[in-house]
Amino acid sequence: MSPTVTNADVLVVGAGPTGLLLAGDLAEAGLSVVLVERRPHKVSNLSRALVVHARVLEQFDARGIADDVVASGHPINRLALFEAARLNPSRLPTRYPFVLFIPQYKVEKVLERRAREAGVTFVYETKVVAVAQDSDGVTAHTQDNGGQPGTTFRASYLIGADGVHSSIRSAIGQPFPGDTILSSLILADVRLGKAPDRPFVVNAVPDGFALLTEMGDGLYRVTGWNRRHQLPDDAPLEADEVKELLQMNFGTDYGITEIPWMSRFHSDERQAPAYRVGRVFLAGDAAHVHSPAGAMGMNTGLQDAANLSWKLVAVLRDGTDDRLLDTYQAERHAVGKLVLRMSGTLVRAALLRGFAARLLRRAAGTVVSNFGPLADKAASMVTGIGIAYKAPRGAHKLTGRRAPDVELAEGRLNELQRGGRFVLITPAGQDADVPGHVVHAHWTGDRRTTALVRPDGYFAWATDRPDDEGLRTALATWAGTATRSA
Repeated sequence: MSPTVTNADVLVVGAGPTGLLLAGDLAEAGLSVVLVERRPHKVSNLSRALVVHARVLEQFDARGIADDVVASGHPINRLALFEAARLNPSRLPTRYPFVLFIPQYKVEKVLERRAREAGVTFVYETKVVAVAQDSDGVTAHTQDNGGQPGTTFRASYLIGADGVHSSIRSAIGQPFPGDTILSSLILADVRLGKAPDRPFVVNAVPDGFALLTEMGDGLYRVTGWNRRHQLPDDAPLEADEVKELLQMNFGTDYGITEIPWMSRFHSDERQAPAYRVGRVFLAGDAAHVHSPAGAMGMNTGLQDAANLSWKLVAVLRDGTDDRLLDTYQAERHAVGKLVLRMSGTLVRAALLRGFAARLLRRAAGTVVSNFGPLADKAASMVTGIGIAYKAPRGAHKLTGRRAPDVELAEGRLNELQRGGRFVLITPAGQDADVPGHVVHAHWTGDRRTTALVRPDGYFAWATDRPDDEGLRTALATWAGTATRSA
């Protein structure tokens, strides 16, 4: 029998945070979306990501889900990196001046509910084994978990958000160059006789580091590395090793009473050279993996999703030129490279040995943490608030920068963006004729800049001397439509 063929505008592969956000965005915009996942449909708390940073919370706010995510986590205003080094987001210019500790599975729960409500079709226990492209679309052949041929999917575009072992990356022939930065990392869920005084504690010592995070239901997640125990990933992990890791870093093992689950893993630094190959895109861990330092991995993937989803909507729904999709590679590959460099620097600093090296690390951490401008710069980069996209030569200084969630005459910017809308902001009293997926708003006060904010919250275009033709060009380029200024 011939395999069943299912058609969709977009096929998303991978139901982690990146894939779920992408699928939800696309379906909310009215596109038909199928999300394929090789795992069975069940809640798993085995994922390692534990932090959502401010920039991603702003992206969630623009989708109306930030409150649900924050309510499920623990906001704290400081993140210890090592010894004297502290990340302090409390002074950041954002509605979310904190680090949110929340297990990845809780983030996925909110994102999955949103995607289902938007109409995404979920297909579980299915693996994509072959991908073919032509001028009109992508064909993906699948197998079930038993190795039997499954549904064949046909879509205009395909997104591989299927993790570090991505079958989509392999299918399009993309290498994944890089190195293993840490081996024999420990991951364990524990119950404690004595709970720590905070939901999250972290420390680094000459022979390793450890993180202890509250997971709910009386469980704590232990993540760490012990230089004294370097074994293969498949080597058995003993309870005494988990206790030693905690004792070494915190001076106590908190009276561990039970370890329901534990494992070893390794951490790589890798990045695919191309995030776009024809009609196929890579996002999240399929495109880049980082060390756990700074907790930037999941956050970077979610921002990949926010960047790509509106561009696919602009092309498929609004008639923007397909070349807009090339900006995904230009913008997000550079960010992935930056995050690899930042997280790698942090983890190498944490693992320094020798008295002189550790003394220098402490001094550097003290300076960066306590000198205001440096501390704010570090916090803005790690949290994503300070990351901007490269603007064309001669562009307005706002172009490519994050648009702060300012209060406009018509309401708060992030609220106006909901539904994946562009926001055109003009001086008070100025009219503009815009299509339905562009919201026209006005600055409060006497600001004279005219600016177009993309659905992912970055300035697409700005000018201090607007004219009809410039505005029409900007809207046609970014939003797939022309308009006239009245």
